[in-house]
Amino acid sequence: MRGSAMWLAKELQNAPAGRYDALFTCDMTSVADLRALLPKTLRDIPIVCYFHENQLTYPLSPNDWRDFQYGFTNITSALAADAVWFNSQSHLDAFLGAAKQMLKTMPENLSGDVLPDIEAKSTIQYPAVELPPEILDLVDGAVASPGGGNLRILWPHRWEYDKNPKPFFDTLLTLAETAAKFELVVLGETFRTAPPQFQTALTTLESRVYHAGFLPSRDDYWSLLKSCDLVVSTAIQENFGLAVVEAMLAGCIPVLPRRLSYPELLGAFADASPTHAYLYEAEPDLLGVLSDLCASKSTGTLQPINESLKASLRDRFGSDKQAPRLDAALNAQV
Repeated sequence: MRGSAMWLAKELQNAPAGRYDALFTCDMTSVADLRALLPKTLRDIPIVCYFHENQLTYPLSPNDWRDFQYGFTNITSALAADAVWFNSQSHLDAFLGAAKQMLKTMPENLSGDVLPDIEAKSTIQYPAVELPPEILDLVDGAVASPGGGNLRILWPHRWEYDKNPKPFFDTLLTLAETAAKFELVVLGETFRTAPPQFQTALTTLESRVYHAGFLPSRDDYWSLLKSCDLVVSTAIQENFGLAVVEAMLAGCIPVLPRRLSYPELLGAFADASPTHAYLYEAEPDLLGVLSDLCASKSTGTLQPINESLKASLRDRFGSDKQAPRLDAALNAQV
């Protein structure tokens, strides 16, 4: 994040005028630094900065500390860019709120001068979710959940602190002490040392673990998604939720906290589940929701995901629909 602008500007030093129509960056690049370091032939080129996360609201583990310069870089990037894209409304709202609080602590209190400019150039541009043909076929038709057997629970997130795995595994460990029939699929990639709850829970629940670990094959990944009954999250940071959208489009019933981007993903379908499993209010409610779904699976009464919700997700986020919208939004800056 500190060096990307310098590197990119160096790469573009010999670019002739007219070679590029725009620059598309993410929040990990300092747009202000980039603008200053670009060769004169490119200094006035439109720059679009996409915020898929930000350094003011990203939750830190107890062992980390916040370097506020990173958050300040996000603010100056938003000011220096011609257009700022956020991957959800909840993310934009959280960023503006955190930026306001940070700027108020400065002697100059620039919040009233800076934030209106950022908000005026900010729009919501959801990422495009690429779907394989077999998933597109499933979206077009209802797939009844087979009755009986174990409820297959999916957890498809990064193995990191911000995905808040402890309440999820604590709930499953408690559920395992009952007569509930379930099995577990844990996907997601580990970039750093995983929180200790993973090894402890996966060892204790070993007899119920159907799969645990990253799947490098996209075909295998989608096949496993389709085999699961529901997708669960306990995250404390989720600015969009790509894996959750993929799981729902594969037919998984969502069991998500009523916070972050999740209500926005579900939209009008936030309370469409007859058991209100789609969005739960707090972690203590998760045990009851999963117990009820286990019972429904055993008796063959488990209700599949709302087909209208799947159609809505495909229309809003599917790459065949959303990619042209992103192209149009980028072309509007040129």
